[in-house]
Amino acid sequence: MSTEVKTKEKVDMDPKYIIKLTVTLFVTCVVVAALLGLVDNVTREKIAAINWENTVNAMKAVVADPDTTTFSDPLEDIEAAAAAAAAAGGTLDSVYEVQVGGAGAGYAIKVVASGSQGNIEMMVGVDSENVVTGVSIVDNSETAGIGSKVMENQNGVLDQFIGKSAADGTLAVGTNVDAITGATVSSKGVTAGVNAALAAAGAIG
Repeated sequence: MSTEVKTKEKVDMDPKYIIKLTVTLFVTCVVVAALLGLVDNVTREKIAAINWENTVNAMKAVVADPDTTTFSDPLEDIEAAAAAAAAAGGTLDSVYEVQVGGAGAGYAIKVVASGSQGNIEMMVGVDSENVVTGVSIVDNSETAGIGSKVMENQNGVLDQFIGKSAADGTLAVGTNVDAITGATVSSKGVTAGVNAALAAAGAIG
């Protein structure tokens, strides 16, 4: 065995060398983990800020006077509202109190309903008298050029819900809601979402 090989084996088996290598690897792992954690926290905060900004924009789109309106954080005690929304044909996502001059003036309610190609996520504004103040589509998978006409509020299809209330009874396409030609399923999905929001608002009181 050559002198070079013997020297390498001696270095490899040297406890001090092994300890030094172990410590180096440990420190490297700690530094990398800390950096990844920092990046994750910064990224998570940015994503949360963007999501909240998008939520606020959706809420502003469904209130009468967005310039003088503020919104609470999501309400926590919404079990009864969720049950009411489900019974009305939709899924309750979140509820925010609408405030004008510091006083409660209704709710901005995010609900999910079934469309022709998947879920329709929507924000519905409901005032303190349980009357719809606006409807805004947050996300959807409806067919471009057909169902998307409803999502884009063509012919004011979303605006027709403004002024509707629980006093009008269950909203239904063909009865008290007009559908976009060729997009009946999408229209029914949005209608179900509005019914769910009204039911949720009624359950909150």
